[in-house]
Amino acid sequence: GPLGGGLGSRASVTGRAAIFLDRDGVLSELAPDPESGLPESPLRPEHVRLVPGAAAAAAALRGAGYALVGVTNQPAAAKGRVSVQQLEDIQRRVVELLAREGAELDAWRICLHHPEGSVPELSGPCDCRKPKPGMLLDAGRALGLSMSRSWMVGDTDADVEAGRAAGCRTVLIVHPDSAHKRAPVSAPDARATDLRDASVLIVGDT
Repeated sequence: GPLGGGLGSRASVTGRAAIFLDRDGVLSELAPDPESGLPESPLRPEHVRLVPGAAAAAAALRGAGYALVGVTNQPAAAKGRVSVQQLEDIQRRVVELLAREGAELDAWRICLHHPEGSVPELSGPCDCRKPKPGMLLDAGRALGLSMSRSWMVGDTDADVEAGRAAGCRTVLIVHPDSAHKRAPVSAPDARATDLRDASVLIVGDT
């Protein structure tokens, strides 16, 4: 009803601030792709490694009062390279390793789609694949987040664009392994070497 709309728009201003975190290259390390050799999302749970210091930085951000939301594009199943089950196993492993180091995210959003996928139900256009802001906006609605007070932290131009489109400030992590996913024209609000560096930028060196 009309009241709901009013509350919704007010909540976007007064809602909780969040840190939207890309997964691979920010929380977990990239792994060499068996086909291209380029660093990409890991395709097996045993290849999952956390970025050193990332779990502690995530825990510190959460301790500073931010909601933490993981937002990740995972198109390997859409491309027929692994099953959705395998992607779920990898995601479970990431969550498990973070928990072991005392870090827990409030929510995760995972886009399994790819515009040129070979698996019909996962292929074609979607609203969630970054650089589109769908995953951020969806989590923002579900958790009552204030996008203008929130940050998107990622290591690619698509992360920066998704954050900007969602109305967030953006930090680009200049992870050497994902340099092929960044163009010189990218204009984040800030750049950082890793999540620890980004967390200090965001919270201030307290």
